[in-house]
Amino acid sequence: MANVEASGLPSGDAESRPAAVVLAHHHLRTRNAKTTHGLLRGPSRYYLTAVVDSACAGNDAGQVAFGERCGVPVVATLAESLALTPRPSVCVIGVATPGGTLPPSLRQGILEAADAGLNLVNGLHHLLAQDPEISRRVAAKGGAILDIRKPPPVAGLRFWTGEVHTIRALRVAVLGTDCAQGKRTTTTLLLDACRERGLRAERIYTGQTGWLQGVRHGFIFDATPNDFVCGELEKALLACAADGNPDLILMEGQSGLRNPSGPCGSEFILAGAADGVILQHAPGRRYYEGLELLGLEIRPVKEDVELVRLLGCEVLAITLSHEGLQAEAARTACQRIAGETGLTTALPLLDGIGDIADQLVARARALARGKGRT
Repeated sequence: MANVEASGLPSGDAESRPAAVVLAHHHLRTRNAKTTHGLLRGPSRYYLTAVVDSACAGNDAGQVAFGERCGVPVVATLAESLALTPRPSVCVIGVATPGGTLPPSLRQGILEAADAGLNLVNGLHHLLAQDPEISRRVAAKGGAILDIRKPPPVAGLRFWTGEVHTIRALRVAVLGTDCAQGKRTTTTLLLDACRERGLRAERIYTGQTGWLQGVRHGFIFDATPNDFVCGELEKALLACAADGNPDLILMEGQSGLRNPSGPCGSEFILAGAADGVILQHAPGRRYYEGLELLGLEIRPVKEDVELVRLLGCEVLAITLSHEGLQAEAARTACQRIAGETGLTTALPLLDGIGDIADQLVARARALARGKGRT
């Protein structure tokens, strides 16, 4: 049985969540499995029983994904996962590919899950309910399909009104210089650290993994028609502000500020009326994600700090992914970037995030005092 604490929820909650196996065929060691990685780090809507990846079978999934044991085993086949206790009732597609396409390596596993009567939960843009073969086989066994990225009906979407400016909480966007750098993980670590310090803090999810983790407030950014992205962000912020009267709301960013395949960030600063930005960067990465063959290099982080300033906001601190770097090299890069920008710079997964959390707590409490909150 998988270690429930590894999924971010208390052990007494295991029986209340559906048991799920996660498909990550040949992707668990890659950035494409960031959905799987997020579920393993936790929290999770599901009680994770196993990850399917034949290339890593026999190992602990957390150890493979990010170097920390989590108690969730990696198995070679879906059939092996069905023999575990509890038997999964859900199969989560655990990859997030460029463009949201369905990798051929996953298709057979999905069909096996359908034939086993499992409910399919899918975060790809390739909608399984619209795939004739998959949908037919799911229906034949009485299962169901949940396509998280299915675009919502326009009739139910909100247009931006400016009501976001009535929110009294400090709003901080966690943005990045590129895709798949760990923005969601940094958001989670900051949230936990601020709560540990006694601050009323909440977060907004904006991707499929945040929904899978069970975060209460948010929307799927890249499944929302562009005209309504800003309004849906505002709607999520207003709902979050009304739920628990938080002092701090963290907004999980998407893509990268200047990744030309999908630049993103100004929406959070402008429509989300951000009071500040935490900027995530990967100093060991030379090219923009997926654009290596084009030779498109990530610009120096200090340029993105200036871009945020020109958009009318400020970068409060910089967080770094140590992807591709040994610890010593990562810390050298951290010191260099701190010197170049004059900003607090941290390696959350190597050295923690306490200094930045202290800064956010101080800002949120100062704002609350200034607005007469208790």
